[in-house]
Amino acid sequence: MFEKILIANRGEIAVRIIRTCKAMGIKTVAVYSEADINSLHVREADEVVHIGRSAANESYLDIKKIIEAITRTGADAVHPGYGFLSENSKFARAVKRAGATFIGPSIDAIKAMGDKIESKKLAKKAGVSSVPGYLGVIPDAKEAVKIAKKIGYPVMIKASAGGGGKGMRIAWNDKDVQRGFTAAMSEAKSSFNDDRVFIEKYITSPRHIEIQVLGDNHDNYLTLGERECSIQRRHQKVIEEAPSSFLDEKTRKEMCEQARNLAKAVKYNSAGTVEFIMDQEKNFYFLEMNTRLQVEHRVTELIYGIDLVEQMIRVAAGEKLKLKQKDIKFTGHAIEARIYAEDPSHNFLPSVGRLTRYEEPKLRKELLLDTAVYEGGEVSMFYDPMIAKLCSYAKDRDHAIEAMQKGLSEYFIEGVATNISFLESIVRHERFQKGDISTNFISEEYPEGFNATELTEDMTFKFISVAVFLYLDDAKRASLISHQQPGRQRQIGPRWVVTIEGNDYSVYVQDKDGGYEIECKNRLFSIRSNWDLGSNILQGHINDEPITFRIRYLTEGYRLTHGGNRVNVTVRSPRTAELARYMPKKSEGRKSSNLIAPMAGKIVRLAVKEGDKIKPGDELVVIEAMKMENLIKATHATTIKKVNVKPGDSVASNQEILAFDTAS
Repeated sequence: MFEKILIANRGEIAVRIIRTCKAMGIKTVAVYSEADINSLHVREADEVVHIGRSAANESYLDIKKIIEAITRTGADAVHPGYGFLSENSKFARAVKRAGATFIGPSIDAIKAMGDKIESKKLAKKAGVSSVPGYLGVIPDAKEAVKIAKKIGYPVMIKASAGGGGKGMRIAWNDKDVQRGFTAAMSEAKSSFNDDRVFIEKYITSPRHIEIQVLGDNHDNYLTLGERECSIQRRHQKVIEEAPSSFLDEKTRKEMCEQARNLAKAVKYNSAGTVEFIMDQEKNFYFLEMNTRLQVEHRVTELIYGIDLVEQMIRVAAGEKLKLKQKDIKFTGHAIEARIYAEDPSHNFLPSVGRLTRYEEPKLRKELLLDTAVYEGGEVSMFYDPMIAKLCSYAKDRDHAIEAMQKGLSEYFIEGVATNISFLESIVRHERFQKGDISTNFISEEYPEGFNATELTEDMTFKFISVAVFLYLDDAKRASLISHQQPGRQRQIGPRWVVTIEGNDYSVYVQDKDGGYEIECKNRLFSIRSNWDLGSNILQGHINDEPITFRIRYLTEGYRLTHGGNRVNVTVRSPRTAELARYMPKKSEGRKSSNLIAPMAGKIVRLAVKEGDKIKPGDELVVIEAMKMENLIKATHATTIKKVNVKPGDSVASNQEILAFDTAS
């Protein structure tokens, strides 16, 4: 067995590998860039090596620097995690030349499956169902249009070296192909240093199903069932689960058999994943094989009780798999939600900055959390925006969903925007709970984006109840502190006005059973809680229903978050509420005089020049941040007065990019 493993990665996956190594009694080496000097994976490793500046291509993607770290520390093996160099055959070869073992598949398997075009050809030979498409090299957008027409719209344009949703575009017509081909090539070049793309038929309303494979160096090939990864945004997985609620045993058996056949064809000797798309009639087609550990591997581990990282290490050390296919059975259901530093209410723009408050959910047997952040740490612009992976596990899907809802509701982060409310909204959605999902779920159910302030009537009453509870508990304690002599406490009246996002609700309140009974619009609500003053999480019961709310304290009132909803709430006396109506409101609708960078990043493309007249919806600029390209469009008609940047420039958050002519 290995004595020391270097983890050629960062973030939560580096932490996760380090912890398995510790459990196996193996020492670890962490590598880090300037941006990660205080990261959790650096703190947890036995040794650390600085490998360069913050940009990934000057650190985590620099093969030479990582090989130097292997030599300096005497590591006898390297685990690449996922992303970065995990599927790079040149890196695997360099590790071998340095005298260390690459914890992953053979170089031949990486090369065969790492090229999406060649992998599809090989899969076809192995008898694996494949999507109709064109796998040759496409020289330009004009040729791409011809190919797309021949295949028939819609089509998917995909990077040959792609992964993680990078370099992918759906095209419904010729114009989409022309624009998508150029964008996919640009993103593929930036992410993988390989701008080749191919085109295949796009299956409408598909489900994304992947099969976990595991092989060794002794001709043993196993499958550990499937994961469903259909909840996606911009081809990036958001929520995954195992097993799929859609598959029947016959289809599962067929998919696993094809996945094993492909693993045998490439002599696959590690943990890997064969990805399929499936239509509504359960016809499935090969997408790609990922020759690495997947982000979502945890849900498979939870239902099978197998540590995939440990298995990868043992296989790489030459051990024979002790598992037999007939003995591999799953139990229960697991769900994973990816916590991203992004703002769902502003088109999911990446968010960077310091975590000023960070409280994880209370971990219990139903919850597992992988993360590499902590309170006071920073989310950098240089890497993927994922903060954490929260997994739930229970005896069945309904209970796993319930555990996930509770876990998300207890997660509190300030300092950067996150997608937690969006995730809560998804797992509480009726379609998701029924298992009626596809890769189009988010675009179909959130066509105008995510709005966390649209409350149902029942949800509104919950927010009113919690706001009243917070306000009156605070007021009572303040009264006790201000008036020490018994009998002289300030009296707190029973009538109040609760304002939610500009809407007023009159309520009548009275003490009851250590909590409050609240009357609003002829409905009664009883709320009880053992909430501690100042805590960011309130847990309790409304009409005997358990609730969890996240609280952010505002200058006046609270920002409350629950069940995928986030609203500002204020509680006032009737007289104060009446006077508040006369207070001046912020002016709305004024057109901006400039375009400022919504996040730190790099200018990839400018679509305008000085003097251009633009209209709402016109493309202005593309900014790359956290490994994703973000297109910014015009919100109003104007004229470009000045362009302050050029392609390739790095910009800071809130830096002026364009100035508009306010007179136009």
